[in-house]
Amino acid sequence: MAGIGEKIRLLRLQRGLTQEELAARTELSKGFISQLERDITSPSIATLMDILEALGTDVARFFSEDTDDTVVFSDKDMFVKEAENGVEIKWLVTSAQKNALEPILVTIPPHEQTATDEPHEGEEFGYVLSGSIELILGGRKVRAHKGDSFCFRPTTDHAIRNTGSHEARVLWVSTPPSF
Repeated sequence: MAGIGEKIRLLRLQRGLTQEELAARTELSKGFISQLERDITSPSIATLMDILEALGTDVARFFSEDTDDTVVFSDKDMFVKEAENGVEIKWLVTSAQKNALEPILVTIPPHEQTATDEPHEGEEFGYVLSGSIELILGGRKVRAHKGDSFCFRPTTDHAIRNTGSHEARVLWVSTPPSF
């Protein structure tokens, strides 16, 4: 049986994450993730639980030999990250990194915006669940309101800004996973 570090490395790779991406999701350093994966160091129980949550699993599933894929995800399976400006990103299918797409729910306070993503391969799709937003696609700005959807190739820097006075919520699907 593989050690904890090796199992974490395999799970991270299955999810298509770099060490830097896992470190960012867990607020750990890349160096710690690297040492952990090489079994040079061991995580505390709390740190292991944080890492497993970011990888879309839990302690029971991590140590289980059962390899059935999860099909239905409840709120307890989802991973939430909140930025300093109050923007919240919720990974709806936390194991989506092993799939071709990554669905997230983005909640943006009034007059705030998501972090700017750099150009990358793939496609981006979104559906505005509530509020009014402005898609920032390089120098281009496009408005979308509740009930509107959008789709684009991320060939330029891109972000979403809430232009309204109420919280905006966007279902965002990225392929390949990029968050």
